[in-house]
Amino acid sequence: MGAKPEDIAKVVSAHSKERSLPPLDKWHPELSGDMDLVITRDGRWIFKGNPIEREAIMKLFSTILRRENDGHYYLVTPVEKWRIQVEDSPLLAHTLTVTGEGESQVLSLTTNMGEILELGSDHVLQVECYPNSEEPRPTISVRHGVEARLQTSAFYDLVAVAEEREIDGATVVGVMSQGNFWKIGQGG
Repeated sequence: MGAKPEDIAKVVSAHSKERSLPPLDKWHPELSGDMDLVITRDGRWIFKGNPIEREAIMKLFSTILRRENDGHYYLVTPVEKWRIQVEDSPLLAHTLTVTGEGESQVLSLTTNMGEILELGSDHVLQVECYPNSEEPRPTISVRHGVEARLQTSAFYDLVAVAEEREIDGATVVGVMSQGNFWKIGQGG
């Protein structure tokens, strides 16, 4: 049978206060089952074959989404845990913002859920490649094992502020944010 998005939204709303994030790390219910919900590669949330149109539900769901050690994604409430399908990354990141410069520079990305993430120890940047491909797959960690994949334009904006550095005898390309150098590729 499965849960309905509206039912899960009511439970989460009842347990979260004042827009703060739900305490997902404290919620450990047994698996309720598989929900017919797919997050597509282009960021659409499809429930039982139909797109979820209400942005508020998608934003709420993004706060109760976690990826566990088994590699699966779950929507978690205090009393329910539903496994869902994710085609690539559940969230997308766009709109790079640069503040400061040099060692004081901070890079921020906005997710498709409207959350602003500052690249740093809480939101780590990784640039890997898709399997069997040279296509880069840049992501920023969000929380609870969930990541946001940088859209192409955001990755190009990141490359535009990149610099080359010599690290362990190799030239690498990366960006500075919050006093750390984040590698995004090999240098030429």
